[in-house]
Amino acid sequence: MKRLFSFAPKVRSLEGLHGLEKADALFHNLVAENKVPGLAVTILEKGQVLLQKGYGRADLERKIPVDPKQTVFRIASISKCITGLALGKMMEEGLVELDASFYGYVPYYPKKDHDFTLRQLASHTAGIRGYRGKEFALNQGFSIKDSIGIFQHDPLVFEPGKGYLYNSFDFVLLSLAMQEASGVPFQKYVREKVFIPLGMRSTFSPQDADVSSIAISDMAQFYTKSSLCFKKSMDVDNAYKLAGGGFLSTSNDIAHMGQAILEGKLLKKGTYEQLLTTQMVHRKPTYYGLGFQVSQDANGRDFVGHVGNSVGAYTNFFVYPKEEKVISILINCTDPKVQEQLDMAISSIVGERD
Repeated sequence: MKRLFSFAPKVRSLEGLHGLEKADALFHNLVAENKVPGLAVTILEKGQVLLQKGYGRADLERKIPVDPKQTVFRIASISKCITGLALGKMMEEGLVELDASFYGYVPYYPKKDHDFTLRQLASHTAGIRGYRGKEFALNQGFSIKDSIGIFQHDPLVFEPGKGYLYNSFDFVLLSLAMQEASGVPFQKYVREKVFIPLGMRSTFSPQDADVSSIAISDMAQFYTKSSLCFKKSMDVDNAYKLAGGGFLSTSNDIAHMGQAILEGKLLKKGTYEQLLTTQMVHRKPTYYGLGFQVSQDANGRDFVGHVGNSVGAYTNFFVYPKEEKVISILINCTDPKVQEQLDMAISSIVGERD
């Protein structure tokens, strides 16, 4: 069913606005200009809330407003950051070694021309291929183990460690190795070792969300934008690619995960250093650590985090160590082409480069 653009709030002028006021107006205008159906924003500075607000609708048909503490979104590739934290915990528990062969954990995976490691999977340097065609939108109830049948017989794209190719199948394999190493389902390990310790009570795997009355009642409707309207996105089943893009959460929970990273909670300092250090290929930085983008924003400020895009979702998660700020933005629409406006808002909050 299609939904024509509903009556939107009035566009606000940016003239004379700075800092949080300008950012607030920019976020407001994304809805007012019918660029997104809704978004949730949480901004923290030194652990204190600078801005926490919902804009637009979580559900257009039912006219349900977005609530940054309550509305549950698909978080797309921010999921990789969660997996990175879980990987760090497994490293500390001695369950996995970053530079050990993947085959040591998953011996039944078809042998390739070259061996590859967990570090290479977590940093997108293993040579595993990316999506083809509509693979990003599969709606089949694969388990993590069963899903490797999609790509397991394909050759490596390059010799591991000799290239960089961002993709989510890397994280399917990483989560499978983590599952085999721990002896418990991947989503259970993450819930017990990451979500519960960090108090992320509104963060779920699709499997857990299906049985959670809280998640079901607060779930956003997911949309795709066309030239005339927002329409409900196609049905997808992201459970098998949970580690790379399948988790569900609130803006509030994601921001507090970022704060935990700033404060060094959950993991040891040395573990964080491994996760948050860019990997090198041919002596050049990839700007990617282990589950985290390790880069600079549009204004040259150092950050760790992730941008995400999936069916019915577009997300930003930036942690600024120097400024001690955390940005969490969740949108319930497949890539609405608004990163430029988000960058403007974020720059207004974090500040221009000195």
